Amino acid sequence: MHVYALKTCDTCRKALKSLKEAGHDPQVSDIRADRIPADLLDRLVACFGDAIVNRRSTTWRGLDEAERAGDPATLIAAHPTLMKRPVIDHDGTLYLGWTPETRAALT
Repeated sequence: MHVYALKTCDTCRKALKSLKEAGHDPQVSDIRADRIPADLLDRLVACFGDAIVNRRSTTWRGLDEAERAGDPATLIAAHPTLMKRPVIDHDGTLYLGWTPETRAALT
């Protein structure tokens, strides 16, 4: 299991705590410090489309309209904190966010 998260994100910390309590030993990558590998970013956009962009973030609100209209992969590559998180890769299945569905599948 690999979790792509921000160490300062409360939701990511809750997810990691729950995953560990459920017996998982996730490998964690901080998307700000480690960046997101290009091949993974392409896979995320192919899987989730525009939903991969967190439009409620302060980073999103700071972008102008031209930047917001850009390609999701390009936006996230330039601003990693725009990625909705956490992203969990478990046995090849990708999960986006710490939703009730994600929690039910992994805990």
